[in-house]
Amino acid sequence: MSEAENQATDILLPAAGVAVFSRDPETLRNSAEIRSDWRFARVALDVTEGDVETAIRIFSDREAPALIMIQTETIDEAFLGRLETLSGLCSQDTAAVIIGPVNDVYLYRSLIEMGVSDYLVRPVMKNVISEVIAKTLIVRLGVSGSRLVAFLGSKGGVGASSIAQIMALGVSELMGQKSVLIDSSGGWSSLSVGMGFDPAGTLREISRAVDKKDEAGLKRMFIEQGERLSVMAGGGDALLDSTIAPDQYERFLDMLMVKAPVVLADLSASEPGLRKLLISRANHIVLVSTPTLTSLRFARSLIKEISDLRGGGKEELSLIINKAGQAKAYEVTSYEIQKAVELAPSANVPYLPALFMGNESNLHQVLQDREGLELLKATLLPVIRRTVAVDSDGYLDDKSDKKSGLLGSFLTKKK
Repeated sequence: MSEAENQATDILLPAAGVAVFSRDPETLRNSAEIRSDWRFARVALDVTEGDVETAIRIFSDREAPALIMIQTETIDEAFLGRLETLSGLCSQDTAAVIIGPVNDVYLYRSLIEMGVSDYLVRPVMKNVISEVIAKTLIVRLGVSGSRLVAFLGSKGGVGASSIAQIMALGVSELMGQKSVLIDSSGGWSSLSVGMGFDPAGTLREISRAVDKKDEAGLKRMFIEQGERLSVMAGGGDALLDSTIAPDQYERFLDMLMVKAPVVLADLSASEPGLRKLLISRANHIVLVSTPTLTSLRFARSLIKEISDLRGGGKEELSLIINKAGQAKAYEVTSYEIQKAVELAPSANVPYLPALFMGNESNLHQVLQDREGLELLKATLLPVIRRTVAVDSDGYLDDKSDKKSGLLGSFLTKKK
């Protein structure tokens, strides 16, 4: 077994679709309960009461997912013929798992030779189903990581924390992606204010929990904000004390990145060493500035430093201009901004004091407010889609090479 397969028990699985067809209530129940497994956060699991005929009917009209699991009461020539028909509706990358009635080693070998990924004998427990799906997806798609998006302000007061929090809502609520919002600001963290919770720990306590591999203790330091957003409940640190070393914070990131599909990090009040760490590791960086000379001067310097730190490129850097219109007579135009910083703004957020002041006391007010919802959808959502690299189907874009499929080659192998 490969190392990737061995890791299937403790990593976040790649984004993929899985369809399960069975008429057995226990199999249906066990399959549906897998949705609560954190490893399956990016897996779209469709559990349907039916059999191979149901699968043929459904995939005659729509594209088949990465994995199809079918339970059957008989495995004879008639079933194999219908399986062959189903294979003609699937791409060559589609994998298949069959659940059958008998434990027959010769049948197992025959199905594997035909291109079926695995053969299970009923009854099949929940842990067996989850492990087979996990290992099949790892073989099929490889191991893919989470997306880390870092938010940084060109200076204090430009609204980087507010933009980070609002975009976290966009990722979780509007795009349906499970996500985690963190920061490395220690006692200067503002997450607890708009999110409405009391700080549950310090960065040092989080670091100790990581070093001890105390996942239960670490989990207590996160607050659930709806079904898809978890927020680090830090902020208990003393304001004037140093926080933690970059290598300690990196171990915390390593633990998060195998469990959360999208990690959004607010760097607003972080120490320089932690900022450098997160900027170096981030898949995408969002730099927030106001359209004023002072803010843009810092933005230009930061863009150069970020580019140098990341090897000279700016492809994964977005510039958001916030509070546009607050003082029009003193603001720089979008054309002049692009010339000055050599980067076109990805979004211009108008000055909306009532909305953003309300955000400080109740973040979810943004989605409840018509103006806030329009801002999120029309202005920030395009940036969000780019930063988390979500494709047209709502899955995180996986750049890894796809492995050869199984069910799609069934017909060729059978012949």
